[in-house]
Amino acid sequence: MSNIKLDYNNMMQEAIGKHGFTKEQIAKEKNSMAKALETVLNSRGKGWQEWTELPYQKDKDLDDLITYCNGVREKADSFVILGIGGSALGPLSVLNALLHLRHNELPKKQRNAPRYYVEDNIDPERMSALLDCIDLKTSYFNVITKSGETSETLAQFLILYDLLKKKLGVKTAKERIIVTTTIGKGRLFEIASAEGFKIFGVGEGVGGRFSVFSSVGLVPLAVCGVDIKAMLKGATNMATSCMESEYSKNPALLSAFLQVKSMENGKNISIMMPYADSLKFMADFYGQLWGESLGKAVNNNGKEVFVGQTPAKALGVTDQHSQIQLYVEGPFDKVVTFIAVDKFRKTEMIADDSTITGCCFLKGQTLNDLLNFERVATEFALRKAGRPNFTIILSEVNADTVGGLLMYFMYQTAFAGALLNIDTYNQLGVEEGKKATFALLGRKGYEEKMTEIKSAKKSDDYVI
Repeated sequence: MSNIKLDYNNMMQEAIGKHGFTKEQIAKEKNSMAKALETVLNSRGKGWQEWTELPYQKDKDLDDLITYCNGVREKADSFVILGIGGSALGPLSVLNALLHLRHNELPKKQRNAPRYYVEDNIDPERMSALLDCIDLKTSYFNVITKSGETSETLAQFLILYDLLKKKLGVKTAKERIIVTTTIGKGRLFEIASAEGFKIFGVGEGVGGRFSVFSSVGLVPLAVCGVDIKAMLKGATNMATSCMESEYSKNPALLSAFLQVKSMENGKNISIMMPYADSLKFMADFYGQLWGESLGKAVNNNGKEVFVGQTPAKALGVTDQHSQIQLYVEGPFDKVVTFIAVDKFRKTEMIADDSTITGCCFLKGQTLNDLLNFERVATEFALRKAGRPNFTIILSEVNADTVGGLLMYFMYQTAFAGALLNIDTYNQLGVEEGKKATFALLGRKGYEEKMTEIKSAKKSDDYVI
């Protein structure tokens, strides 16, 4: 945990007053935290999921994956990820964090890796725009869906595979498709097996939003040159901290507890606000984990509870000028989590230009200091207004700390679900929409769902 720290001073009553907690309040709940810890860590219990084992993969398996991906990196000028939800947000958040912020715009020699594109939507204009930017002759495509049944991803695949065959011929087209899915299950696995595509498996016990340390994340990251072994090491170090039985030493457990108690106190919005452009998409990763895992209608006893905390994202300092006014003076319904970076990978001095009058307070400073001063100032403003907030502090942004941060988010979510006594891993609300889409597309077996959709009539009286 030394490379990542959790500062929860501004969740405490002594800092923010009545909307905070006392040491005594937290201590009284140590048994509920202990029970949540046991639920998540007990490998024989319902709470266990295969994602907890992913950081501990064998070197031999990783070396084989890296060797294959190195070969793709040498040949590809563009690497396109076709996926949605967890199949896209994990790879995207890490690539944005660890590669050059203008990676795709760099000359090939400087980037030393293919340009990457994460196609997580099916807007037809977006597909057309992608095809305007890439050369099919030098592109590889990673088709990712754990179920193998995701309509959006299959649609993208069908379009691009057809174009590849027409452009390059069937044999070469097959070499450009890499499939990541559950082995032995789903439409995509059947297609990949029949066509002879390269296939990487995803364990059945790995939910999509918890899959970044599986081949879902490791394949595209390795192709783009990320040190996946260092990332997994960071994840294992964080996992060790998240297994601490003493709650005061367990960052994910304690923060999950404080978030759940905040929900019970009416704080039903969770803001994730990184103060680093490289970590911008970590807020998106967190948003899916937190929203999809905790938004549940019933608990594990079948009782209607309608729990959850709406995730929202902001970027420091950009959103200080668009959202902070609401956070400081609006309703007391939010908890803000800042992500801070101690040491940035670059230092930019602000010119001390004697020909420019004024701005003396900026001259000779660095953008690094200015960014962190702005974060501290925002924390202070929230604290003064009695608004609860955490700060996660990374020593720097690298593969180790990024792996640790992702693992922290996953354990924090799992602990929160256990504290709420819900099934953290199902997604019945999402599945309903998927079934309705299949019905609208005329898929066989969904006739009853289509009848149900047609019965939900809309009146023209309510259309303006």
